[in-house]
Amino acid sequence: MGRKTGSHSEITGPKIRLAALKLFARHGFAAVSMRQIALDVGVQAGALYLYTPDKQSLLFGLMQDHMTGLLAAWATQPQPANPVDQLRHFTEFHILYHLDRPDAVFVSYMELRNLTPENFAIIEGLRRSYEDELEAILKRGQTTDVFSLPDTKIATLALIAMLTGVNTWYRQSGRLSRNKVNAIYWDMVRKAVAA
Repeated sequence: MGRKTGSHSEITGPKIRLAALKLFARHGFAAVSMRQIALDVGVQAGALYLYTPDKQSLLFGLMQDHMTGLLAAWATQPQPANPVDQLRHFTEFHILYHLDRPDAVFVSYMELRNLTPENFAIIEGLRRSYEDELEAILKRGQTTDVFSLPDTKIATLALIAMLTGVNTWYRQSGRLSRNKVNAIYWDMVRKAVAA
């Protein structure tokens, strides 16, 4: 089956991913059909299969894009010299990166259960790579006696959960600016590691 006259794969493909992301975030992966995604994009349901083999591939692609984008963005960040400044920078980076992507964050955390075991393993590996970045900072701080932590892995998971949680309540039109949110969260992170 050929593409509809006037359609452009470089436009339609991203539209499909954006529609799926929005619908998965609002209604949940299980409740969204390929037909709903097609309707949102304005194409026939069968046309979606020119861009993705199935709904699972679409979900996996969205999660993989989010995690590879996050890791790539972190890799470009300048790294301060000492662990306290590194942790502060990680905190600010994580919050700002995630605040700009609320739907991607929601889908990436809430829809893990809907991945096939093979896809879950890949996403879990990417998440672990990101977690390892934070844990390395915590270990450096522990080694130099600027952080006091009974277990760096548990601290890593707790801090990431706390930082990512900002997406559940933050509203741009709310009473707190992004800078204020960053300052409050940094203070909580600093106290959590006894820095």
